[in-house]
Amino acid sequence: MRSSLTKKRNLRQIAAVLLLSLAGCDSESDRVLEETFERLYTIQPASDISIQNRDGAVLVYGSNTNEMHLHATLKAYSRARLKQMAVDVSAQPNSVSISTKLPPKPRWALFDRSGTVDYTIVVPATVNVSQLRLDAGEVLVDGMHGQNLHASLGDGRMSAHNCFTDLNVALQRGNLAISYDWWEHGTLSVQANTARGNTLVFLPSEAAFHLVAETRHGKIANDFDKPAIAPPTSGEATKIDMLAHGGGNAAIKVRTENGDIKVMAANP
Repeated sequence: MRSSLTKKRNLRQIAAVLLLSLAGCDSESDRVLEETFERLYTIQPASDISIQNRDGAVLVYGSNTNEMHLHATLKAYSRARLKQMAVDVSAQPNSVSISTKLPPKPRWALFDRSGTVDYTIVVPATVNVSQLRLDAGEVLVDGMHGQNLHASLGDGRMSAHNCFTDLNVALQRGNLAISYDWWEHGTLSVQANTARGNTLVFLPSEAAFHLVAETRHGKIANDFDKPAIAPPTSGEATKIDMLAHGGGNAAIKVRTENGDIKVMAANP
């Protein structure tokens, strides 16, 4: 009997500790604090842009302008952490480098509370993005017409919309979407690699391109050629290599290690 009472008392004590810890989760230290950073830079139409961020978002929009408009939102759970965060910009007429300074990640915490930075960047559509690197979060590039664009994301979601450039994107884990609302019949190159996740390519039905799509563990659906291709039973990769409307001057190469690939037409 005494043993049973002791167990009940111990359970009540554990429950009390849990309730106190849960109550602490709603404390002021858990509120997100924000600061904004906004600058305008005059740059050349063919400038080289480099962007590095650890956690958050990087949204890049091409526009008919000769300026770069940079807006950043810095978020953290404490004032001390927020003061350790910074946006470092080196802007020259022909090159711009944007990098994020964040405090070190906690070694033993259950969650990373070191902070995030969300970028919205409007640039001349003809600039070259030599490097866009984000460890975790969201990447969007929209309306870019420069010579090249290189973007990599560790974990999250990546989208490229109406980017008529030599596009090279890589994603470690998450979903990737590449889409075009219209088609331009000039030279275009797209290379997309995903380690783990699904890839969607959305193209106008009249688009002419050479498509190579391959997945190691997944299936491929292609509106421009065949119905969904099931994974082979032999363990070899599923792969298609075909020309749509003669191929034109566009080359699209999509590969994923673990995931499905869908190539969709606007009016299949």
